[in-house]
This record gives sequence, structure tokens and C-alpha cells, in this order.
Amino acid sequence: MEQRRFGNTDLTTSAIGFGTWALGTTQYGEIDVQEASVAINQAIDAGITLIDTAEVYGPRYSEEIVGRALGKRRQEIVLVTKVGFLIDEDNVSHGRDSSRHTILTHAEGCLQRLQTDYVDLLLIHWPDHKTPFEEVIGALEELKAQGKIRHYGVSNYTVEMMQECARYGRLTANQVGYNLLDRRMEAAVLPYCQAEGIGYMAYGSLAFGLLAGAFTPETTFVDWDWRSRGVAFGLPLFEREAFLRTLRAVERLKALAAESGHSVAQLALAWVLGNPAVTVGLVGIRNPRELQENVAAADWKLSGAEREEIDRIFEEEGVPTHRDAPQAV
Repeated sequence: MEQRRFGNTDLTTSAIGFGTWALGTTQYGEIDVQEASVAINQAIDAGITLIDTAEVYGPRYSEEIVGRALGKRRQEIVLVTKVGFLIDEDNVSHGRDSSRHTILTHAEGCLQRLQTDYVDLLLIHWPDHKTPFEEVIGALEELKAQGKIRHYGVSNYTVEMMQECARYGRLTANQVGYNLLDRRMEAAVLPYCQAEGIGYMAYGSLAFGLLAGAFTPETTFVDWDWRSRGVAFGLPLFEREAFLRTLRAVERLKALAAESGHSVAQLALAWVLGNPAVTVGLVGIRNPRELQENVAAADWKLSGAEREEIDRIFEEEGVPTHRDAPQAV
């Protein structure tokens, strides 16, 4: 699989990364832990060299699954996790907290659950509007000096936030949502990351299942599935009318992808990876079938004509791509 470099650093990864949000919460459907562990190892065999998790996924459960699944294969992958939430002993999250104390102590817990003595990239999960960025970066620099992390970065940060962080240290990455239905980052964040040599990790590449091709107009989400609320990171992607319009567009995208022997999920992922500012596209992989489909997308380079046709389909079906919507912070 194609390998990509995180900006101006020595950190490289496969173009596709294994995202594990879905492994850490029943809010994304039922999880077969054994099947997920098999998928992680098969992903490594298939050339995926980055696994992304977070303390708050579960909370903590996703890191435990990853740690157990990796075993002796830890050195084969770039391991990414995230901190920045206050989580109590009962695994209940109490909101954002990226104070020095929380970063340092919670990073220790991450290492224990992941069964490793270092992580390759530690991210601050969401901006904590109460803690000065000088304190945040200072704590990350401490962990780096101690050898507990190789690199650090942020997630869901705006350009202005990254510029403030740059006063105190060097960011390796920013992880923010990006997909065919959510192009907010094209205005400022993606260009800034590319210009400043900061790696960009795109999460939600398949729009949280909307672009996977499995939903139908009859699809509903149970109460404990977060998509039942209709809104995804500030966008009304799962509200009923928006959902149905998107499904009509997806059916047409399926036909477009089939012309070259691909699936609509592969089309969506190939589109994300085609942006030169994107370092890695994260996809949630819970079983070997999803793995095979996603890995095959890495080799597909969409043509200009195919990209234009995608946009035409969205326009004709009245599906917005939310370029001008505000970033969720």
C-alpha cells in the first residue's frame, strides 16, 4: 500500500488507517470483539500500518481491544491515541480537560491499556477552551522528552488554534473530519496543514456509514446508536429528509463506481485520499469483509471527470457538501 509522510517529519504511514471508534462503543452497533481482533491483524497483513484509537472510545475499551489484538505486532504499526477528556474511575466521561495533569496522568493509562511503553503519535482529542495552549503543548513536550511519545498533535483544531500551538511546539498532525458530504476543512484547515507541513488525518471518510452503500430508506437507528439523533459533528446528515436525499445520490454513485469495477465505499475513500493535503484516511473496520473493500480503494485514483460527475450527482439530488458550514469545535 502507498506510504505517506506526516508533513515534514520522519513519521510515515499507509494511506489508509484503521479507525477504532466503532470498537469502543455500542453506540455504533454491536461489536464482535474476536472478529475485530482478527480484522486488526489482517489489516496489518494487508499493509495498513496505522491504528488510531482514543482513551474516550468506550471509554478506554477500544484501547484495551487494540492492545490485546496487537500483541507482539506492536512494532509493525504506527500507534495513535488521543487524550483530553476527564474520565473517572467508573469510565464515565465528564467533558474536555487537557490540563497538564490530565495529559500526563491519562497518557500513562493509555500506555498500560495499549500494552506498550510508547505511542508514535499522541493527539489532544478536542480543544479544551479553559486550558492555555502553552500548558497543553508543554505537557506534550514533557511526554516526548520522557520517550513516552514520539510525536504529538491535535484533533478538531482550527487554523487559529494550530497557529497558537505553533508558538510553543511543533505539531505533527491534526485529525479532523473530511468526506464527500463534509468539505468544511477545504477552506482553511487542509491548506494550512499542507503549507505548514502538518499531517492531516481524515476521520469519517465514509460519512459514518452513509457512503458505505449499506443503508436503505427503511434503515433506522436504535436509541443507543448516536446517529439516531440526526446530527453528525454539527451537520444534519442523518435527519430524515437529508438522509433520504443522500441515499438517492448514493445509488447513483454506486452505478458510477461500478463502471470501473468498484464499490461506492471505495469511491468515497478514494476521493478523500485524492486530496494532496490528506496524509491518511481513517476507516472503521470491524470485520475482514470491510477490510478487503477498504484496502482496495487505496489504489484507485479518481479522474477529473469522475470527480466532476460526483459533484453533479450531489447537485442534481440536492445534497449539500457543507463547504461553508462552521467547523465544530
